[in-house]
Amino acid sequence: MSTTGVKDDMSSGPPIEMDGTVEMTITQSRKLSIVEDASLPRFVKAELNVTDSDLQQASAIADQMTLEEVKTLIEKVLKLHERDPNFPQTVIDRIKEFLGNDDAFEKPEEHAHLIYEMKLEAALITSNSPYSEVRSVVDNHDDLYMPSSTIRAWVIGLMFSVIIAAINQLFSIRFPPVYIGSNVAQLLSYPLGKLCDRFLPDWGFTLSGVRHSLNPGPFSKKEHMLITIMATVSTGGAYTANIVWVQYLPIWFNQKYAGQFSYQILVALSTNLIGYGVAGLTRRFLVYPSYCVWPASLSTIALNTAFHSKENLEVEGPFGKWYRVARYKFFLYAFGCMFVWFWIPDSLFTALGSFSWITWISPNNIVLSAISGFKNGLGFNPWPTFDWNVLQWDGTDPLMIPFFTTANKFVGSVMSSFVVMAVWFSNSFFTAYLPINTNSPWDNTGHPYDVSRAIDGKGILDKDKYEAYSPVYLGAGNLVVYMFFFAIYPATLVYVALNHRYELMLGFKNLIKGFWKAKESGTAQYLDVHNRLMAKYTEVPEWWYFILLIIAVACGAVGIADFGTNTTPAVILYGLLMCFVFVVPIGIVKAITGVEVFLNVLAEFIGGVISEGNAVAVNYFKTYGVITCVQTLAFANDLKLAHYVKLPPRHTFMAQVVATVLSTFISTALLDFQLNGIPDVCTDKAPNKMTCPGLHTFFTASIMWGTIGPKKIFGGHGQYKALMAGWPLGAALSLAIWLLQRRLPQQKWLRQVHPVLILYGCALWAPYNLSYVIPSVWISWLSWIWCKNRFVGFWSKYNFVLSAAFSTGIAVSFIIIFFALGDVKLDWWGNKVVSLGCEDNACTLKHLKDGETFGPGPGEY
Repeated sequence: MSTTGVKDDMSSGPPIEMDGTVEMTITQSRKLSIVEDASLPRFVKAELNVTDSDLQQASAIADQMTLEEVKTLIEKVLKLHERDPNFPQTVIDRIKEFLGNDDAFEKPEEHAHLIYEMKLEAALITSNSPYSEVRSVVDNHDDLYMPSSTIRAWVIGLMFSVIIAAINQLFSIRFPPVYIGSNVAQLLSYPLGKLCDRFLPDWGFTLSGVRHSLNPGPFSKKEHMLITIMATVSTGGAYTANIVWVQYLPIWFNQKYAGQFSYQILVALSTNLIGYGVAGLTRRFLVYPSYCVWPASLSTIALNTAFHSKENLEVEGPFGKWYRVARYKFFLYAFGCMFVWFWIPDSLFTALGSFSWITWISPNNIVLSAISGFKNGLGFNPWPTFDWNVLQWDGTDPLMIPFFTTANKFVGSVMSSFVVMAVWFSNSFFTAYLPINTNSPWDNTGHPYDVSRAIDGKGILDKDKYEAYSPVYLGAGNLVVYMFFFAIYPATLVYVALNHRYELMLGFKNLIKGFWKAKESGTAQYLDVHNRLMAKYTEVPEWWYFILLIIAVACGAVGIADFGTNTTPAVILYGLLMCFVFVVPIGIVKAITGVEVFLNVLAEFIGGVISEGNAVAVNYFKTYGVITCVQTLAFANDLKLAHYVKLPPRHTFMAQVVATVLSTFISTALLDFQLNGIPDVCTDKAPNKMTCPGLHTFFTASIMWGTIGPKKIFGGHGQYKALMAGWPLGAALSLAIWLLQRRLPQQKWLRQVHPVLILYGCALWAPYNLSYVIPSVWISWLSWIWCKNRFVGFWSKYNFVLSAAFSTGIAVSFIIIFFALGDVKLDWWGNKVVSLGCEDNACTLKHLKDGETFGPGPGEY
């Protein structure tokens, strides 16, 4: 394989591959201007959000298409995109009008306008992406011989992998923690790459007929993206570190075998590699199809484009002006502004970050704080923050994901807020004795649940101690979260089965074919240009991923079986089975909407039922059930990034695997040091605030779901058995919305209603609230509806660059603030007003007298 990853039969091809686009002649260009000025319908530019450049390319191709070709393509487009909320409804209507008009095929000269519109639509899809957000940042050309897997890319990429893995692991147990994301590596690697191409000599060697040089030429966007992908896979560490912590430390399970490096590295490699095995099998469902947009990846590509693109077209924008600022300069301006601004709400004037101005009127008013509070309330506030970081609470921001996603989340959260209020104000399940929006478990005296009073010295439930102490109680917000999490899992399966049957069948057919031969170019299943361009490169066969899956399972089985975990290795297979059921449905939802449904509640629930009384077994079930899916989707997202940038698949595969293995060894070595080298770690006496707040929560969850178990909480005799109504509720909601959309096709807004997103919003609470969602609605509407529909060229050029600049500015600013100021805060009103009254200490609606308890007494539960 060559250093560019091109198939051998392409080695003699032209240096630039421009599949999907046609160089326009002067005659064609003139013809376009006549068509555009005189007869091109308004919907082509307005509804389809097509820029002049996109339109020129599509028009040149449309002139060469026959009516039969257009009909065949448009039929496939309708099958794929009829229920796609990202695809313009107006275009769907015109397609149905075209296909349903037999006269258009019998007398085409009488329907020239409609036919030409469909030709443009078909040409746009075959020469580019059907989505304006993708066209805005993804190039539909490819240089087959642009270097990607170079010596300098590997050195820089692995350097960032080591640094990020070490820092994130070392400071993960600190309060507050320090986290370095891949966007920081993407930013800093650019000047390093440019320095390399300027100062390194062109020294190299030839291996298997391919020359490898220290300086193969200008630092390319493919090298830059390969470095970014290496950094991305190194940010998270190993989830099994949480299990090792609670196993090893004497304050928890005190299982000393967990301190062995061999055990730690086996389970870490297992969980970090297992996602690749599944990701490779999902490519035909989540990577190749054009409807899998992966909105969150577009900001990463926008930053890459800003650094490397030399194109700088003048675009019309707001205020009647034309804008010519290059994307790179725009990024630097926006990055600098956010870097400076973040100091204000984060450290200098924190009231702007949690702008709970309504509670300042009467800080001790319980009802007012419960409804409008930012920290401890439901967050009803028209503008509750000036901190962009707050809007990134779930890893997305309003510029990154479509408006319909933000709107559905908002509707769901508002609807469920009334459920939370009804539960709390009615004192259902004794919630009035607890804060309204807490995510902590509580006992029957209104104090945080002390798990040590319900277990023995080995971490096993002591029935007598448990009955003498208290059952577990949850706050109103937390109860609503669990009910809607129970609802979102069946809702996702039903939604995907009803709305994406065609795509699922297409994916399965191509998966079966993929076991026998690589993805073919020009197949009818993959219409867009990006698949045809990527078909020029040698694909990674399924069996490579399958071998990784086997290695990962083997490492996990050895680690679990040979080190006295009292857990069956079959827990790996149980977790994998759950992931296999859900990974494609939740992957389709994330690829279209930008929102990921996490399986943590389902994994804890099922694991607690299967392995009741064994917290370690439940933790491993959760790890293999949840993290496998999380990593699979993360790796699939990286594969889509590579797909968009035209990185050779085998280069991407090697970069992901090598960086993952290296970062796993680094983070595990740091973990081993933390366990044995930091005195009093995870206690109040720990140096440098290494108090492990997240691990204390993890241990509590282990006891709740593993030792006490879901049967005692949600079972037939559990105090929260009513929440099980969420399971049929979710399936019923998806079915009801699907039926409404079919019965009322004239109601176009129904097409944008998404049951999974609504339930995702319903499960917003504890600790989040409406304050994290409301500002996103206004910003998303301004960007995705107002600006995009009026100034598509301006929006295409700057929207995702702005998103990348803001997130990167915050990340770099946070690191500087942390090491420069630490926990120092200015002592003045602007930093103290956020912690007054019920915003400081969460208030409850009802109160107990000394010695009183609520709920059933000893022996009654």
